Amino acid sequence: MNVFTFSLNCYLVGTVLAAPLAEYSGEKGLLMEDPAFQRTVERSRSLVNKILKDIPEAHKFSVNSESLTLHPSHEPKNLQYMEASLGIPRPPILKGLSTEFTLEISLNRISEGLQIYQDLLGALCSRVSTPEKLKELQADIRDLLTQITKMHEMGQFETSVKYGGSGLASRLSGDFEVQVATHLSLAHLRDFAQDIFRSLRNMSQAKPGLSG
Repeated sequence: MNVFTFSLNCYLVGTVLAAPLAEYSGEKGLLMEDPAFQRTVERSRSLVNKILKDIPEAHKFSVNSESLTLHPSHEPKNLQYMEASLGIPRPPILKGLSTEFTLEISLNRISEGLQIYQDLLGALCSRVSTPEKLKELQADIRDLLTQITKMHEMGQFETSVKYGGSGLASRLSGDFEVQVATHLSLAHLRDFAQDIFRSLRNMSQAKPGLSG
């Protein structure tokens, strides 16, 4: 082996050892460009659309008070007080992907919000007279959370969110409280689902470099 061949072999070995592995380790641009990730995004968007479509029906079956509607202009003025009194949590704020608000942060916040609504609907299902539609919504949220978890695993992100629970069931002292809590939970879920849809659309259009 001459000097040139030896030097070339050393260079090639060094290059291979220095090259990053082709895996989803959070490397910028790899994850969101992957077809499997984008398919998961599309499945998630379909589930969000289903949730948004089913919320009005769930509200109709679960809330029988005529003063509680999904039209903001018709809401009673004391709902903010009732929301605070019942301790109904709000979901995390979602933003467009950026170098500060990365994919990892977005997925964690979506996951936390979905866990909040799984918890709230679980507490309400045992108290409303017709819980079937709420249970269907809860199942859709569980399926969506599974897809979000898949995306999180694809990115091999280190942090994950585990929601500790709202304790709402202990504060539902009567039918009025149940009605208000159901209305507020569904109204807030609708707003959060709309934010999730925008976030997922952002993920399908995002430029490389925002993975985390």
